Amino acid sequence: MIALAIAGSYLLGSVSFAVLVSRLLHQADPRTYGSGNPGATNVLRGGSRLAALLTLVGDAAKGAAAVWLGGQVGDDGGLVAIACGAAAFAGHVFPLFLRFRGGKGVATFLGVLLAFQPWVGLACCAIWLGVAAASRYSSLASLSAAIAAPVLLGLVDEQRAVLGVVLAMTALMVWRHRANIAKLRAGTEARIGATQAAPPK
Repeated sequence: MIALAIAGSYLLGSVSFAVLVSRLLHQADPRTYGSGNPGATNVLRGGSRLAALLTLVGDAAKGAAAVWLGGQVGDDGGLVAIACGAAAFAGHVFPLFLRFRGGKGVATFLGVLLAFQPWVGLACCAIWLGVAAASRYSSLASLSAAIAAPVLLGLVDEQRAVLGVVLAMTALMVWRHRANIAKLRAGTEARIGATQAAPPK
């Protein structure tokens, strides 16, 4: 049952709301413009705030749903729940339905945290918002929230296995942002709100 929940969470994570929402709203595929990343920030670069918002909510919701699913089948202090959340996160980053070429997992990661440890999730969301408002760099805000997550979680959850899972997600998110890190260092990273015309649909 636990294995099925983890597998189901991965498949749930593999659903790309960036692609689905863009199709439903007759927007260009986000993989064809900007960074090519199927995530809310790149959808925003296409010029549709509604599509970006729906993508953000959908990606966060699938992470939260996976944690809820894990909590229904596991009774071990949250290890199965966080494992299912991590599976959804992995599904977003390496989606089966998009030939394993997915997003960077920020919204899904925050959704997992909000469902697993709400106060930690809210704190990480606040960090993201604060850094984003101050710098207008989505990538810097995402990296800040990701790095803060295991530190904050360690203050409220003493399970090493749970912390290890979150550390693994943080490491993967930092790795997925390696190109952004290089651009931040070079001063060429795009700021939030910078739009790039999407190609014809």
